[in-house]
Formats: sequence, structure tokens, C-alpha cells
Amino acid sequence: MSIPSIDSYEISPQKTHLALSIDRIQENYDIFLLSIDEPRVLTPLTNTPELTSVEDWAPDSKSVLVGEDTARDERVTLYRVFLDDPGNMIPVTEAKPNFFLRGGSFGPRGDFIAYSVNYDYDTKKETETFRVVVHDLESSTRIVIARPDKATDLTPFVDPNGRYVLYNRADEDPSGTQWWIASIDGNEDREILNFGPKAKVNADWTHDGRVLFDTDTIDGVRHDSVGIGLYDISSGEIHWLSNPTERGVYSSSEVPRYSNHVVFVEEQNARKKTFILDLDTDVLQNATPHRGTLSLITNLANGDWLGVYYSSTHPGEIVRFNLNELSPSRFTLITDLLGRTTIQREDLVPAQDVRWISADDTPIHGWLYPARNPNGKTIVRVHGGPTAHSEDEFGYGIQYLCSLGFNILEPNYRGSTGYGVRFRELIKQDGWGGLDKEDIRSGIEHLIENGIALSYKVGITGTSYGGYMSWLAITQFPPGIIAAAAPICGMTDLVVDYETTRPDLRTYSEEMLGGSPNDVPEIYRERSPINYVQNIRGRLLIVQGLRDPNVTKANMLEVEKRLEANKIRYEKLVFDDEGHGIVREKNVKILLGRLAEFFEESL
Repeated sequence: MSIPSIDSYEISPQKTHLALSIDRIQENYDIFLLSIDEPRVLTPLTNTPELTSVEDWAPDSKSVLVGEDTARDERVTLYRVFLDDPGNMIPVTEAKPNFFLRGGSFGPRGDFIAYSVNYDYDTKKETETFRVVVHDLESSTRIVIARPDKATDLTPFVDPNGRYVLYNRADEDPSGTQWWIASIDGNEDREILNFGPKAKVNADWTHDGRVLFDTDTIDGVRHDSVGIGLYDISSGEIHWLSNPTERGVYSSSEVPRYSNHVVFVEEQNARKKTFILDLDTDVLQNATPHRGTLSLITNLANGDWLGVYYSSTHPGEIVRFNLNELSPSRFTLITDLLGRTTIQREDLVPAQDVRWISADDTPIHGWLYPARNPNGKTIVRVHGGPTAHSEDEFGYGIQYLCSLGFNILEPNYRGSTGYGVRFRELIKQDGWGGLDKEDIRSGIEHLIENGIALSYKVGITGTSYGGYMSWLAITQFPPGIIAAAAPICGMTDLVVDYETTRPDLRTYSEEMLGGSPNDVPEIYRERSPINYVQNIRGRLLIVQGLRDPNVTKANMLEVEKRLEANKIRYEKLVFDDEGHGIVREKNVKILLGRLAEFFEESL
């Protein structure tokens, strides 16, 4: 818990400074200024007890736009902080809003910002759908320039030429993405990228005002990798950079800030390979380090680049490197967060690949962290999402539990990213809580069969969907597989969760379960752990943030009633100042200590 970590970062337009959101230096996540020419010197721009994130730099590089989640309820307020007046957070949007706000992107002259809100400024009421807003910084007037038909999580991006805002919709199907542009004055709003109602599409502006995009579906056919292309706003033409029907192997694309490059990312077995395409010369270069993972930020002079380098034994650090020297030992540390502690990399346990076969013969991969001084007990940590994945990445919770003797398994069950589109989509064949649950069960059995774990000596935990899987494991796994569960902010009743969650998240449930509770009531009932609590035979610790707008406390309250009706004993750890996940440093220390004590006693 002494090792700081970087949550968000933005490079200044002049490429001289970074603004970073870092925790465990001050009371919570705060914004720090870092000069590229003065490595390791962090100057605080904010100092609050709340979670703050970096949204954007002003074009003159003299101020940054900061988002603050004051109540941990995800209702963000935007502030402006000038570099010559650190600590003075000037409010740009409403404090403690009764709506959700996403994004915060400056126009190229710095006179306006764009963001989205699920709010009607005329009626002063929260809405189901998000609207795209252009906010004049001098007059504080707002213009709503786009109103999507359906609810979806929407983050807008301003055109570098200042004419349009790029934003995403999901109007045709809950599982798909279409991209639109709306003019800054609100007079034009049109679709530019639509590859089918269920196609997954990502997009961003390039440095010259084109749109870089990637799509898993072309001509009605979904592929295991993505096609990557450039869309020209003026002509409406697409120039394909990589086509999955030919030689495509990529999983995503990115645009480094203030750079004439694009980045292609190839993912296999949850490991990333990174490639840089120079848009001026059309030269593609491999930017994959010899070990670990490198995410690119921007290019600098003399062929140097800035990036974030990390692995399970290397906490994420800002580094400077040259494409001709991709050995991590040759990287220049710009942050050196580990150096602020007494911990050595040799103290950390490296992730090991582990593979097994699931119930339907599907190969599954995950990460095993074997304790150096094992206590004979194993903890399964299940990632959230499920559209996400665990990777070879430093985790303070993992390292803490390993230091106490616990072996840790992180399974990447079907539905996880990092293994291609088909594996990601495989979870939809039978929905949440189906064969994805069997992927985890069979992984535990694999460890037991190979002597890595012991029967009745395995516990499970996870946050969000990881909490949901922890509930399913303790209520539905056969005897001997799981002896204790600590679900954190996990869904218990999928109907209650659907009805009480944020409006934009309901479509995710519809995508994964085949419809709403009215459409497919049986699947919602069958896959809800609350209906199986009478089967619990192990120890149970429920962890919940009471301000969670995602998996709300209603999930906890309803399952408590059912547990008490069935006379099932349980323990509870709640935080009245937390939301979706436990992030405040003081609370994380309480949580980790309680988890260690709980699993030590239970296993």
C-alpha cells in the first residue's frame, strides 16, 4: 500500500509537461504536474480527500481540466486548475450535480469544452439518455448539440480543427456502436461510421482532423481481429490501414496525443504487442518491449517516445525510450514511483501463465501468483467487466496477499478481452453466470488436481462482475471447490440490479442476457445468486460501497433478507464514503486487512 499508482494522465500540447492523477502520495487520487525535463519531481496541483482525474489540457498548456467525484457516486464536477495557481480548483460545472457527466475536452482555441450529461437543462431533470454539450467558458452558456435516442455511456471528443464533436451512440442494438459528429453550433448532427447494429467500433480524432477507427465487423461479418481505417470527414471516404480479411491481427487502435502517428495493438493470451504507424511516411515499427507492457503517450524529439511501462513486478511508470532500444533496462524513468518506497522489485511475485480446459472443452488462460512462503491456501481474484481482462500487471492487493502466503489465481473467463473477438463474444451464447462460471470452477479444479491448491482451502473474491461471480461460486459450486467468498459490490438479484443501476448500464445487461427482465424473465431469475443462497456451506463476507450507482446497495439489502430468512450466517463490511469499488487509501487498508483475516480464518 506504500506504492503509488497512476490512474490517468495527459501530455500538454507543448509536450513539456504531464498532468497525472496519482494515489497514495496524498490522501486520495490527486493531480500532479511533472516536467519532462525534470524527471521524478511531482508538483501537486490539487489536494483533496476526493477522487480526481485528469480530463484535458488547455491548448496554451497553462491549465488543466480536472474531474472530481466528490461523493464517490460518479456524479462528477469539472474544475479548471492553472499551473501558476496550484490548489485553486475553479469550478466549471455544477458542484454535487444530480446527474452524471462524462468527458471534458477543450476546443482548439480554449474558449469552450465539450462533455456529455444525462440531464435536461430546460426541465432541470435527469434523463435516461446522455446529451452532448458545448460549454462556453467565458459566458458559461451551454448548447446541447446532440441527443442520442438510446441510453449509452457517451464520451465526446472535440475535432482538433474545432468544427465538430465526435461521439458514440448505440441506437440500433444494445451491443453495437455507431459514431456520429455534431457541429459545434448544433446545426449539424450526422452519422459517419455504422458497420451494423451489433458491430463494436472505437474511434478518435487524428492530429489532422480525420477519424481513426477500428471495427470487429465488416460487410456484416464479425472477425476475430479488427479492421482499422481512417475516415475523411470532407469526402466521407475510408482508407483501410489493416483489414482482418487479409492480414489483420490487431485487437484495437489508438491515437497518441499531438502526434502524426497511430498505434496498432495486437493482443494474444492477454499480452500486448504494440506497433506505431507514421502517417506521413507509412512506415510501421514494432514498439513492443522485450518484456512487460508499454502503452504509448506521444512522440518527442530525436526519435524518443513517452509511454507507460508496467508488469506484475514493475508498477506502472512513465518512461522515455527510443524505438531502437526496447529493452526496459534502457528506458529512462520519468516518475519512479517505486523509488518513493522501500520495496524492491525482487520483493514482488511475478505472474505465471496457467492454462486449463473448461467444461465444454474451451481452453482458458489465467495468471498464477505462487506465494514464496505458501500457507496452503489459495484465493481466486475475478476481474470485473466482464468485458475486460487481468494481465501481467502490478496489483497491490495481489502482492499483499501473496506476502502473507496465499497463492493467487486470476482467471480470464470467456467474455474477457485480450483473446480475440470470438472469445469476448463467447459469453453471450448462454449469458452471464453460465459457462463463464464453469471456466472459473474448472480452473480451481485444475489447481487442486495439480497440487497447487487444496480442496476446502480455496476462497474467491472480486469487484463488480467479479463480486457477482464470487456470489455464484459460493452458492453453486460443488462441495470442496470454494470454502469462502468475499464479493465486493457484486450483483445479487439481476432484476434489482437492472432496475436500480445507472440508465446507461441497463443496455449492458440486455446485451449479455438477451434482453430486459420483461423480455427474458427466466434467465434473469436463473442467473441471480440471490435465488441460491440456501446452498451456501462456506463462509461469506459481503463488501459494499453505500454510494455505488452501478451495483447499488439494494443488491446487498435484498440478499440480506434472503440470507436471514434461510438462517445463513454472514459477515458484512460496508463503507459509507465509497461507491463502485473501494478506492480511498484508508478504506483499502481496512479492506485488505479484513480480507486477509477472513481468508486466513476461513480456509
